Amino acid sequence: MGLFSALMGNAGIVNNDQLNKDFHKLLTQGEEIELGFKLLRDTFIFTSKRLILVDIQGITGSKTEYLSISYKSISRFSVETAGTFDLDAELKIWISGEAQPSIRKKFNKSVNVFDVQNVLAFHVLK
Repeated sequence: MGLFSALMGNAGIVNNDQLNKDFHKLLTQGEEIELGFKLLRDTFIFTSKRLILVDIQGITGSKTEYLSISYKSISRFSVETAGTFDLDAELKIWISGEAQPSIRKKFNKSVNVFDVQNVLAFHVLK
């Protein structure tokens, strides 16, 4: 992931080995990381059981919030592909009972947004 892309808020894909090394303590028995993305300091991870948002807080980054969202609480989602002039793809996720998307993430051109859609569809549409 390029620095400019990260500064613009676009997420790039992270190797599963690195995600397992960094976040294995968050996983429950039998849970596996399927796909993960990183912004400058924040990470979001699709596992076999839930979506985990890792939010590094503060200037020093010493405080971290781990938000866990079960797939069954996701009511709908959308993906928007990159265009000719708009070089980033976007993911929007609505949590049950919310009128507006609760989660919005932008991806750089290295991310295949259809892979993201596939993981979400597999878990949400069960």
